[in-house]
Amino acid sequence: MAVIEVIDLVKEYNGEAVVDGVSFGVEEGEIFGIVGPNGAGKTTIVESIEGLRRPDGGSIRVLGLDPISDRYKVTERLGAQLQESRLQDKIRVGEALEVYASFYRNPADWHALLDRLGLAGKERARYSELSGGQKQRLSLALALVGTPEIAVLDELTTGLDPEARRSTWDTIEQIRASGVTVVLVTHFMEEAERLCDRIMVIASGRAVAIDSPAGLVERIGTEQRLRFRPSEPIEDATIAALPDVTEVERSGPQIVVSGTGNVVHAVTALLAQRGVIAENLRIEQVSLEDAYLALTSRDGAPGDAESEGI
Repeated sequence: MAVIEVIDLVKEYNGEAVVDGVSFGVEEGEIFGIVGPNGAGKTTIVESIEGLRRPDGGSIRVLGLDPISDRYKVTERLGAQLQESRLQDKIRVGEALEVYASFYRNPADWHALLDRLGLAGKERARYSELSGGQKQRLSLALALVGTPEIAVLDELTTGLDPEARRSTWDTIEQIRASGVTVVLVTHFMEEAERLCDRIMVIASGRAVAIDSPAGLVERIGTEQRLRFRPSEPIEDATIAALPDVTEVERSGPQIVVSGTGNVVHAVTALLAQRGVIAENLRIEQVSLEDAYLALTSRDGAPGDAESEGI
């Protein structure tokens, strides 16, 4: 069942459409990712879902409600962590949660929420005393204190070190496991690939693709790349003549071979036949980041976002 339905959403600023006819649906219980370049319209889309922006065209339904006319009802059931949000430096963690909890009829036990999010013992800490990761987890706690059915997280892990980012990923997975639907805006492809069931790619205010991470990768083919440093000289043309090889490049002392099918076997068999050792051999598959770059490239022709969920 779709808990969020967006149909032909348009939002304009100064006569220019920053969101131009975007349509998608978010299913109950999934983690739905939104990715795209800076300025593509990602934050405008989620702020329209939250009722913070009034659309100039199209329609939005959140749990069957209009985020503008039913703003209070939506706020009761949707928790939001904004891209740009901070608290007063002197406010204490417990004070902030008490204030936010007072906005809801059935708030969560915020003490238990702090334990769950790794902030146990921080009730008396001032906001200015928290680390970057702790501030992000507090932001998440504030979004969840109303026991929402949907959580919208906008660039939650930006600015975090790798350890804090991965810890936050575990927390997001726990949130989904508890029955909360998650809309996640991110620019980290590794994050999107690990967490999201489906991803919408936004470019220039339009949805250019909606699919699973694997589905997005499949759209740009199954090309593989081999990088290695040959122990003995070998001509590029010799490698290029092999079946399934599409390109041979030099990167300093390294050879980079691109191809499909059995390209790995073909290249390694040739090297063995010539007595050449492939030093520092690395085999690279097409990644979600490759798919993202191809889909958002200015030279690429955006296709229809025809996948499930629209």
